[in-house]
Amino acid sequence: MKVAGLDEAGRGCVIGPMAIAGVLVDESGLERLRLLGVRDSKTLSPAQREELAAKIRRVALAHKVVLVPPREIDRAVARGSLNRLEAKVMASIIDELCPDVAYVDAGDVVEARFASTVRSFCCMGQRVCVIAEHGADAKYPVVSAASILAKVERDKAVEAIKREVGVDFGSGYPTDPRTLRFLRECLARGRLPDFVRRSWRTVREMVAAMRTHRLDAWCSK
Repeated sequence: MKVAGLDEAGRGCVIGPMAIAGVLVDESGLERLRLLGVRDSKTLSPAQREELAAKIRRVALAHKVVLVPPREIDRAVARGSLNRLEAKVMASIIDELCPDVAYVDAGDVVEARFASTVRSFCCMGQRVCVIAEHGADAKYPVVSAASILAKVERDKAVEAIKREVGVDFGSGYPTDPRTLRFLRECLARGRLPDFVRRSWRTVREMVAAMRTHRLDAWCSK
């Protein structure tokens, strides 16, 4: 039996892409993943993730990582369909990996609904069993493996952006002070880069505050 695990990294970030990864193994591969000690990527250091990612690629029968760009994420948020976008990308990965069973980290508050949405996008249809659970990356080694690959590729993408702009804006999450400072500086210069998710509340509130400040300054003249 072939088993796939799927997970995302960077869904909550305000800067950069969301990474969605899939890992395919057979039953012996499942055991090898357990022996490697794979676990939720959030509990690992960057160096540990890099080391495990290389080992996971050697164990896997196949693997796939898709980077979803900010503009595509913004369009999905505008339609109220970010969960559907994530499910659609996961389905495309499942179709490429062709597992018998796919375990996915649920991107919806209702696990069964997310599994059904993923399955509805699969060309494989009812030929694949899709199981979606919250915290699947902590329960199933194959999903842990996918979470590690997703996080490694997401981090690489963020580091590439930093090199391009020549600024260390931190993690890209809206809770990071360096990220917030970078966004404010961009707005002060009058332009948000394409790698910023403009649909995020953090950005919308900053834009609204900036417009209010400018209006107040104009009215006081």
